[in-house]
Amino acid sequence: MKILDRYLLTTFLQTLGTVFIILYFIFILQAVWLFIAELAGKDLDIMLVVKFLLFYSPKMIPLVLPLSILLASIMTFGNLAENYEFAAMKSSGISLQRAMKSLTVFILFLSLVAFFFANNVIPAAEYKFINLRRDIVQTKPAMAIAEGQFSDIGEYNIKVDKKSGEKGEKLENITIHKKAFNGNGSNVVIKAKNGLLINNEEASRLQMILYDGNYYENVIPKKFEERKKVPFIKGSFKKDIINIDLSKLNTVEDEGDITNTNSMLNVSELNYTLDSLHKNFDKDVVSFADNSYQRTGITSFGKPAVVAKTKNDSVIPDLLTLYSDTEKAGILNVATSNLASSKYTVEGTKNDLEAKQKNINNHWLALYEKFVIAYACVLMFFIGAPLGAIIRKGGLGLPIVFATLIFISFHFINTFGKKLAQENGIPAFLGSWMSSFVLTPLAILLTYRATNDIGLINMDAILTPIQNAFKKLFRIKNNKLKNV
Repeated sequence: MKILDRYLLTTFLQTLGTVFIILYFIFILQAVWLFIAELAGKDLDIMLVVKFLLFYSPKMIPLVLPLSILLASIMTFGNLAENYEFAAMKSSGISLQRAMKSLTVFILFLSLVAFFFANNVIPAAEYKFINLRRDIVQTKPAMAIAEGQFSDIGEYNIKVDKKSGEKGEKLENITIHKKAFNGNGSNVVIKAKNGLLINNEEASRLQMILYDGNYYENVIPKKFEERKKVPFIKGSFKKDIINIDLSKLNTVEDEGDITNTNSMLNVSELNYTLDSLHKNFDKDVVSFADNSYQRTGITSFGKPAVVAKTKNDSVIPDLLTLYSDTEKAGILNVATSNLASSKYTVEGTKNDLEAKQKNINNHWLALYEKFVIAYACVLMFFIGAPLGAIIRKGGLGLPIVFATLIFISFHFINTFGKKLAQENGIPAFLGSWMSSFVLTPLAILLTYRATNDIGLINMDAILTPIQNAFKKLFRIKNNKLKNV
């Protein structure tokens, strides 16, 4: 390795390492803020919290690594241009392409490492992260219930004044609000002096045993005039048991990161799963079509059914004229019922197929995302390095501005494309690679302008036509004045 290559690689690696650590720490803080409700005030030991964040942190690499490469490239090449080191290289006959050669090889190697990381490490960490949250719930189910505030758990809002016991399973002064899903506006309030949480680590449900409590339920009468009396039901109990679904505990609604099985699979597993999903989807479509044919009596689309005719057959303008009024009403009721049933079946099947198609799209997105992160590393380098050589500014000022604008555009386009692909608006391939397709021409343009010593914006090409227009305008005015 030549001295120049070693110098450039060392400078770039130092900058990349520093930027990566800072950005990674920022994203770790963002993860802590995201899960603060699960981690704060739950009597968790420090090692469990560290393990919690350690298993969550690998999924941040697809965000941190491309941004770090972009910022490090701008800063490194900006410092070289600002300190006239590029001018010294060019005077020695070393072009920008030659200066970028060693770093290009390193970035290609880093992109392969990023693909390996996304294909193996992130799925394994995601699997361990989900299991860790489930284990915490099963070993310490009381962690989902905070003292002195309402905790939203499934269909219940639970508040306790004090928790005690080895795992916080003993509760005091319990207030429970049961949500109303029937749409009638009624609500249920349960108050108890004491309670106990009991769970089996192999079970999927948690039992809450309540002692010495009361039960209140508002009743909404059907008649409006009776609602003014505000009737309610009240009861008392010595012991009551409430079952809580463990899957509803410690859930975090994050629309930008939907946790499902596709995030725990590598490329080969995703290909196998996608093959099965496509086969099942096609089988469901064919099965629904066959059922529709049998239910309606239609054997083929676009072809009228063949009906045998006899010599005595005559054309009847309206078949209902053959029946009495009572029979007509019965026939129409049956037809209406059949139509309503068919409509309900079609809508239900449509929703089911849309959900399955969305699941297939999510698996495709997870598959393409592993390749996108590898390409994003190369793309950000070929945007950042020429841009730094053009703007000739290093440090943390102007490079951060450019890096932030470019990466926000990349991340916004990527998120927009994935959302469209999830809803089956565009193909999953286009949704995953949309940001790369949009920014690749920018990388090519910047590389071309930097290697040919052209500025970021050629102001002469913009100002020269304007200046010529003004000169021509003043020349015309001067000629008019002379003629006068």
